[in-house]
Amino acid sequence: MNFGTCEVRHIAFKIAQCLLLCLVLSPLSAWASDWSDDVLYFVLIDRFADGDNTNNYKVERSNPGGYHGGDLKGLTQHLDELADLGITALWINPVQKQITQSFYASAPAKLGIPEFRHWGFHGYWIDDFTKLEPQFGSLEDLKNLVEAAHKRHIKVLLDVVYNHAGYGSIYESRRTSDGQSWLRTGEGNCEVDPITCRVGGLPDFKTELPEVRDYLLNANIELAKQAGVDGFRLDTFKHIETDFWLEHRRRTRTEINKDFFLLAEYWGGTASSLDPFFAQDEIDAGFDFSFKGSCEAFVNNRGRAIAYGSYLGSRHKVRKGYLLAHYLSSHDEPMALYNMDGDKDKFRICAAIQMTSLGLPVIYYGEEVARSGSEWPLNRTNMPWGDRDIKPGKGDARDESMREYYKTLLHIRHLHPALSRGDYTLLTGAQDTVLAYTRHDAKSGDEVMVLVNREPGESVADFILPNAWNDKVVSDELHNKPATTSAGRIKISMAPKSVLILSVDSGKVRH
Repeated sequence: MNFGTCEVRHIAFKIAQCLLLCLVLSPLSAWASDWSDDVLYFVLIDRFADGDNTNNYKVERSNPGGYHGGDLKGLTQHLDELADLGITALWINPVQKQITQSFYASAPAKLGIPEFRHWGFHGYWIDDFTKLEPQFGSLEDLKNLVEAAHKRHIKVLLDVVYNHAGYGSIYESRRTSDGQSWLRTGEGNCEVDPITCRVGGLPDFKTELPEVRDYLLNANIELAKQAGVDGFRLDTFKHIETDFWLEHRRRTRTEINKDFFLLAEYWGGTASSLDPFFAQDEIDAGFDFSFKGSCEAFVNNRGRAIAYGSYLGSRHKVRKGYLLAHYLSSHDEPMALYNMDGDKDKFRICAAIQMTSLGLPVIYYGEEVARSGSEWPLNRTNMPWGDRDIKPGKGDARDESMREYYKTLLHIRHLHPALSRGDYTLLTGAQDTVLAYTRHDAKSGDEVMVLVNREPGESVADFILPNAWNDKVVSDELHNKPATTSAGRIKISMAPKSVLILSVDSGKVRH
């Protein structure tokens, strides 16, 4: 059989693609230690899927601050939904027993929500660190989730709390052997002293006391060992002293495993502010709190495209061997789509930039189907399942075209090592209307060019191609189309609010 040059390149690429997929789908021991190529999916268990209605003790689905019935069994039953999307790591909220009381809360007036009762459905108001919250499920349910995730080559990151307990927890009366309270009195000022303040007025543990420290470390580490999780997401990281985190690092490595992954929630974290913790090897990764707002500003036409491109380049100053976790929405901030006034084209731009940027991308559950939501507490709405008979989000609208878009983005990211670990070059053109950058991985030789038009009208992208692309076929992987090039340049009219992700011989386009 005779093949033309283009067909030979296509076959060669498909072979390379298969080899890459073999690496991605290798046994857990081969990939668990490296998170640099992963895509992380964050789930509030109570809001995802109800797999066991026998544990719906306090379910109030009409209450934005109440339990809605999601549990570990429900999440386990729908892991294929995540695997099919291309998710390789799952982050779940804390699972220990929550306080048994609720409190009246008021939402921002513009949301038009009456005063409501706020319960610990989110997992951060722990009453007892040695037990699991029965509305989430049992220890056996947690083990089953981890085992099922691992069978699908999905790592599991467990959210853990060390800084505080829930209001009125069993720890209110705890005393050390020499009579000291386990908890601080007074509110404190988090701007003046983040260690001794009470975040959100929550009871703050005296983690400097050896007995308190040992109890918290023992409880969370033992849970990790029993469940078999692959790492911790560390809540309120900046509100605990450094020597605690150094001991925590030592103990997780020696008592769980040497590759146990630690992702810190350091509020306001950036490559610069997280670097001291990376320098001391306290953690493996930290949340990049700058990414969300910067992309929202960019698509809302605030600032020059080239300035935003420079910002993306600045994220590459992260210390080698450590990761920034970048997200668009979270349970603590307004939903990105809401901040874009519901403009899905703008949202698609930010999703594409997220998946072509350095770091550990984090998808907040339901973003991939354009979950509705706004500010707290409506940033914690149910996972929408449309017509599927899955509570609590049965009947809630979901955008399947958005999901297909995300699925394509994740496929592209997994296919190209340049996107997860490559360097960054900002390109400049004749006009500052199109954002353009390349990502290049020297080890594999892989290179990708990203073009972004945020304008409400068409814009012309006119850029020099990478030298290695001369006389080669260039494809737009995002839209499964060949791209026209000439004399070492790409000059193309881009549709309003659109993205092109270009590479050589992607294998997605048959020539």
